[in-house]
Amino acid sequence: MAVRLLNSEAEAEDAVQEVMLKLWNQRKKLANHPNVNGYVFLTARNYCLDQLKKKSVFVDSSSQQKLVADYFIETAENSAEGLFDYVRKLLFLLPKKEKEILLLRDFDGLEFDEIAELTQLNKEHIHVLLSRARKEIRIALQKSNYHE
Repeated sequence: MAVRLLNSEAEAEDAVQEVMLKLWNQRKKLANHPNVNGYVFLTARNYCLDQLKKKSVFVDSSSQQKLVADYFIETAENSAEGLFDYVRKLLFLLPKKEKEILLLRDFDGLEFDEIAELTQLNKEHIHVLLSRARKEIRIALQKSNYHE
């Protein structure tokens, strides 16, 4: 998850080390926590998101996002990168929450209860976001050379 969020193995390793240090310092409190795995995942996710915010990685402008989208789609369609790389690039174009939910569910294999706990969203909203994300990916694939 950290590699995927930070898009760098070195930064992900640093992030995991920092999170582990934080968790080690809180180890006595964690002994009684009802969902240690969820807490660890949430802590790591939040740390990675904080790192991204510090680097101003998020693209807020829709026109900038459209330019980036056009570049990624054109690059993926005109090269031999393959379906996986194309889908990975399509994921970059999804709205932030949809992308996060799709990755947590389909890539990390988390259950809806776990996603709800991590994102502080209700399960119905998670289902809607997941459905939208999958639909957008499906439509983009149908429009591309990869629809076969």
